[in-house]
Amino acid sequence: MAVYQYAEQFTQFLAQKYEKELCSDALMHSNPQITFLNAQTIKLPRLTLSGYKDHTRTAGFNAGTISNDWEPKKLAHDRDIEFFVDPMDIDETNLALSVANIQNTFETEQAIPEKDCYNFSKLHTELTNFHGRIDSTTVLTAQNILAIFDEEMSKMDDAGVPVDGRILYVTPTVNKLLKEADGIQRTITVNSSNAVNRNVHSLDDVTIKMVQSGRMKTKYNFTDGCVAAADADQINFILVHPSCVVARDKYAYISLFTPGTDSRTADGYLYQNRNYWDLFLIERKVAGCAMHVTKH
Repeated sequence: MAVYQYAEQFTQFLAQKYEKELCSDALMHSNPQITFLNAQTIKLPRLTLSGYKDHTRTAGFNAGTISNDWEPKKLAHDRDIEFFVDPMDIDETNLALSVANIQNTFETEQAIPEKDCYNFSKLHTELTNFHGRIDSTTVLTAQNILAIFDEEMSKMDDAGVPVDGRILYVTPTVNKLLKEADGIQRTITVNSSNAVNRNVHSLDDVTIKMVQSGRMKTKYNFTDGCVAAADADQINFILVHPSCVVARDKYAYISLFTPGTDSRTADGYLYQNRNYWDLFLIERKVAGCAMHVTKH
């Protein structure tokens, strides 16, 4: 009997699935030079250098100063699950299909939504801790949403946040406001079947990604799966440049144990899935993130 390492066999399938259905996928690929290896706590280097001084046109140069410290980050979100499947529930000829169904259903209904929920809520926690820009007083309307967007963009411009690569995560409600916004220039596309496309895909070269409102809460209960906390607030939009975030899977494990593999499986099949990841906001790049939140 065998142990199938589906983490290896389904790598391409899962990567495609995450890219398609994981709304926060872009955040998981930011700052690729930073890796989580051999430690629960990582340290992000913070380097400070002095600036130019006037050249005196004498021998030698002005001495500069260098200081270096570390921003510690501790990984905390370590999740696992296993499912036992009785052999009478699986026909040998469609074992692969059955395993694929278990994998596909779990990823679609549990793993992927939880990763989005955790990433966005953790980003809110980090932004709160660093006293970042979170607007929880202004009521968004079609009349003011562009002005609010422009103000946040201006603050990022002033802080030197790169223009290219900014992402605007919005709930369906905010996406509707953008379609109806006063002052927005609209281009309506009619295809060969006379279907009209009114979607807003970008705004001032900022990519817009619509996220289910249930995945954009400020707090979740992860005791059994992922459920929004009773006192959670609603995140309406997140304007972010991925460079201000470090998010990575440190460990991913998916295996299927066939009957007789060991005493635990007996004559059944045992599916196991574990994912260990976390997301952090870089303190010196807090200006690269802004949110609008509605209090519960």
